[in-house]
Amino acid sequence: MRLAAVLLFLATAFATCQADGYIEQVTQDIHLLRPRMGAAGYLLQGVNCLSWRLAVETNNIRNWKLVPENCEQYVGHYMLGKQYRKDCEIVANTAIEYAKNLTLSGDGKDIWIFDIDETTLSNLPYYARSDVLFGALPYNNTKFDEWVAEGRAPPVPGSVRLYRTLVSLGIKIVFLSGTAERFREIRTSNLKEAGYYIWEKLILK
Repeated sequence: MRLAAVLLFLATAFATCQADGYIEQVTQDIHLLRPRMGAAGYLLQGVNCLSWRLAVETNNIRNWKLVPENCEQYVGHYMLGKQYRKDCEIVANTAIEYAKNLTLSGDGKDIWIFDIDETTLSNLPYYARSDVLFGALPYNNTKFDEWVAEGRAPPVPGSVRLYRTLVSLGIKIVFLSGTAERFREIRTSNLKEAGYYIWEKLILK
């Protein structure tokens, strides 16, 4: 019983370290968020941020361009908090379960297509900057390209685990991205650094 307790403690500590490591990766150069507002019952004037988020996720609000200004900190606290990582892990778990139950042909033509941005690589360090504000400021293509050129995007939580499962099942990986072709070398290096070490094809714009 004591051994089991020790093993449980070590497993918990390891998981916590992994989570802290992810946060450390994405909290570089992050602007200071204002006090938590729009969450946990705090009232904000204007748009109700939880209602806005639900409407966006259910596609009832379409063609939106900016996160409402008063919801910037709401989005920030979600993205930097544990809930975002938990949500990503749930998606990965579901995809893994689906993949394990596939009837594969075994002819080498079984392919899984991954997007890159916000699917395998996270742009959270970029969106958390004071000149981006989690999408509350207009998108700036030049700034985003400069971020991509840095080649230091961390993996999306759970995605590497899904990727490794697919590779172990014999499924070939294809990465599909709207990233410009001139970033191929940088994107290749970034993917490998993040833990995606092999793939069949990388398709860029």
